[in-house]
Order: sequence, then structure tokens, then C-alpha cells
Amino acid sequence: MSDSKAVDGSGRNSLTGPSGRWVSRGLSWLRRRKIALKGPAHARPFVPEPQGGAGQTLSSSLLSRTAMISQFFILSSKGDPLIYKDFRGDSGGRDVAELFYRKLTGLPGDESPVVMYHGDRHFIHIRHSGLYLVATTSENVSPFSLLELLTRLATLLGDYCGSLSEGTISRNVALVYELLDEVLDYGYIQTTSMEMLRNFIQTEAVVSKPFSLFDLSSVGLFGAETQQSKVAPSSAASRPVLSSRSESQKNEVFLDVVERLSVLIASNGSQLKVDVQGEIRLKSFLPGGSEMRIGLTEEFCVGKSEFRGYGPGIRVDEVSFHSSVNLDEFESHRILRLQPPQGELIVMRYQLSDDLSSPLPFRLFPSVQWNRGSGRLQVYLKLRCDLPPKSQALNVRLHLPLPRGVVSLSQELSSPEQKAELREGALHWDLPRVQGGSQLSGLFQVSAVNPLVSCVPTFTCSPDPVLPVQLLHPSSGVSSCLASMLPCPLSSQMDIPSLPGPPSHGPSTTAPPLGLGPASLSFELPRHTCSGLQVRFLRLSFKPCGNINPHKWVRHLSHSNAYVIRI
Repeated sequence: MSDSKAVDGSGRNSLTGPSGRWVSRGLSWLRRRKIALKGPAHARPFVPEPQGGAGQTLSSSLLSRTAMISQFFILSSKGDPLIYKDFRGDSGGRDVAELFYRKLTGLPGDESPVVMYHGDRHFIHIRHSGLYLVATTSENVSPFSLLELLTRLATLLGDYCGSLSEGTISRNVALVYELLDEVLDYGYIQTTSMEMLRNFIQTEAVVSKPFSLFDLSSVGLFGAETQQSKVAPSSAASRPVLSSRSESQKNEVFLDVVERLSVLIASNGSQLKVDVQGEIRLKSFLPGGSEMRIGLTEEFCVGKSEFRGYGPGIRVDEVSFHSSVNLDEFESHRILRLQPPQGELIVMRYQLSDDLSSPLPFRLFPSVQWNRGSGRLQVYLKLRCDLPPKSQALNVRLHLPLPRGVVSLSQELSSPEQKAELREGALHWDLPRVQGGSQLSGLFQVSAVNPLVSCVPTFTCSPDPVLPVQLLHPSSGVSSCLASMLPCPLSSQMDIPSLPGPPSHGPSTTAPPLGLGPASLSFELPRHTCSGLQVRFLRLSFKPCGNINPHKWVRHLSHSNAYVIRI
């Protein structure tokens, strides 16, 4: 009996049911045993696997209760199937992927649920880099196990292919199917360990172009304005962890401190919500067993009751660490020790709410004036960057929804690098680079086909005679007396240009029309963290072969998650 994994991507042999599963597992074990015996002794899969890492093996207790999936497929952002694998043959074939995408796009709102149920099948998915990673099952299994599996699969695909995108998946279809054959057997999880899988994966990754450390044609988030000998481009870590047989492995490690900023600002400028979610990511190209020490800011405090140092502390509300991190020196010196495997992992996560030590990076000062008679709307926006003068913000984009019926836009911008356009009923203002401490402004005038409606209701007195208002029961005889006391009834109307408005407003008003705002900002802040957390040092105990020392790259980056400003 031949193993069907080498023929197609079905992942099944001629036997089905529980007995077929065990036969398939036996063939898989024999093939792994045969491959392992060809290599050296240290490469055989009988040594204990390292704990931790992005590809940490699922424990035996979790394997006994873990998910049994029927299908796994990867869809592009437009719903095109890139990868499809049926493990058990108990589903409707490839039509299930199309059914999932129709159900997903048919849901109202932008945020779709990660777990959906249709017919007798559960759909669990995550979205990563614009791709949908979906697992289906007909069993009543824990959705958290499937979400953890999909997250680890996304990390493994990124480690083996270099990065997870539609292009890399399309170029490495054979590698992805071989990886799925080793991770999942008949729908059951075998292992997600990078150290274990590297002994069995034979297909090499196909990259678009060879990596060059000094390729600085694009603006890199590592700081492309400094010396080339001290700077790596932002795509430096987007290469496969396992090098090809014709190339030598480069001993490098990349450490990123990434923060996501969520802010809600009221129309009067007060802060309604401030939330920072950060994580320390590590991608290692060093051989396994290399010990690493990461030193954080000594004033780093966890909780509001802890105080460290003599200056203002860097405070977070919650913090969590990876299971492989040794915290013996964290309480005394704020040092993290670990032995990371090859690949990517998240060393630490932290969260901070409503207590930033530094001011917000941007403040927006809007001024709105519109003519109710002609329907012309004038919006003046002044954007102030409160970053330090040596810092800068990249790829700043402002999105401002406009009222319905807007057809034309005229603009006056303060610098030629800025761009503004009217797209999908909203104003899009793009600023490629904003220096800290600077102010940029734009004057925008829009015209609408239909008259704009104010969001402030006015009450006008009707000049026409109307019937008396019945305040009490008609038989009481008092209603006519009370009605005679009212000079004219009040009618609530919206302030529409065709109707006379209040004399105090005149032909134009500063009240914003309906449908204007709120404004949302998206940006990237290289070499800056909103919480103030910094990496003091990164030390390795790696012993190089010859005179080649490992390269260490550290990056600090903040970007907006939801930066909303009400008009």
C-alpha cells in the first residue's frame, strides 16, 4: 500500500475510518523513521523537543482532547482558494470554501465572527496578512484549540516561506502541502514544533529575490536615514528560517517592540479612551540552544502600586510572558532570559489603559462652515504632531466621512507632498511624512447635489391656523380653554434649506451637517513607543564558527489601531 500524501494533497490513503487513521499514522511514522535515520544522530526525532517557541509541540494531554478537523483551506482577500486540503472526505468538497466566503461577506458589519455554524459543520477562521486561514469540523470540539492551531500554522508558514502573503503562498504550494502533511494526519494534530518539522521537510522555499542587507531602496522602519552598516530594511526578517542547501545560514536575530494605539477623542478635545497593546516579537535565525538576555527599561513597572527608580516610571496594567522565558532576573534587573528556537515567537505582551506618560502623537483641530442655501461645505483641518522634534510619523492617512450627495472637492494644502481625494463618500488626506512638533493644514470645500441637513433640530412656529390641541379628554370641557391659551402650536422640524431657519443662524452656520465625521487617523511611528518601553540591550551566548559574529537588530514601532476623533 502506498502513501497517498506523496501523490496528491488529500492526506488520505485507501483505508477510511478509525482503522484507516491508525494505518495512516503508522505509514507516516515509518516514513519519518526512514528519513530520520538518514541524517546524523542529533537530527533524529527521538531527542526531547525544546519547550517554548512559536512552534511548540502540543502536549499529550491536549492532543487527546484536541481538535479533529475535516478540512483546511486558505483564501485570498477576494475569496480565491490558494490552498485546499480535505483530511477525512466527509464534506462537500471545494464548494465548502466558496460557501464560507459567501457567508462571511454576507454578514453585516466589518468584524466577522471567528466561529460560524452552517448545516452540520463548524467554520473557524483567522485573518492574517489579508488571508483567511479556515478549518472546518463536524465534531463538537473546543474552538480555542482550533484557533491556537490556526495561529501556529500561520507562524509556521511565515517561518518556512519567509512571510505570509498571497504571493509567497502561491510560489510555495508544494512546501505548504508538505508542511500540512506533517502537522496534520487524518485531521489529527501531530506536531507544530519547528525543531521536529525541520527533520522531515525536504522542499525548499521559493523566494521572489535574494535578500540583500543593504537594499535600502524603500523606506525601512529600522531607520533608513542612518548609516547602512547599522541599518537593516524593514523586509530583512521576511525570509525563510531554513536556508537553502546552496546558501549558508546567516546568524541573525530580530527583536521588535510593537505597540498598537487605540484612542477616542471627543469633539471638545477631551480624551474618552486611550489604550495601548504592546508585544515584544522575536525572530531568530540562530541555531537552537543559544541563550539570549533581553534587558528592558529599569523603570518598567507592572500595576499602579509598584514604583521603581527615581524618575517617572513606565507603567503598564497587565503583562504576560512566553512559557520559555526565565524570569529570575526580571524582578531585580528587568532582564528576560530565554533559549528561543529558530523561528518567530512573542516574548512578552503588555497592556496600558488611560495612563500614558507622554502626550498623544496627534491632535486635530477642525473648523466646519457650510452654506445651507447652496449646499457648499467648507472644512478646515489643522493637524498637529506632538512627537519629539527628532521623531517623525510615516504613512499618515486621515479618513473623514462626508454627507451623502457630495460630488466635487476643491483643496488647498500646506505642502506639496500632501494628497487629498474624494473616494467612496469620504475625504482621504494622505501625508507621507510628518515631523515631530510640526503642524499641517488643509482647506477643503465640497459641493453636494442634494441640500445638506444639519444635525441640530430647530423649532419653528407654524404661521397657519391649526385645530386646537386636545390636552385632556374631550368630554371634560377644559381642553378648549387650555387650547385657547396656546398662541400657536410648536412643530419640530429639521433645519432644511428650503424652510426658514432661526434668524440667529443666518445663511451659513458652524453646526456640522449630518453624515460628517468622525475622523480617523492611521500612522506608523518608527523608533517610538507610546508607553516609553525600550530595550536596553540584547546579549547572546552564541559561539560563532570562525570569525562570523551574529547580527542583532532591534526595532521600536508604534502604529494606530483605532485613532478616532469626533467632529
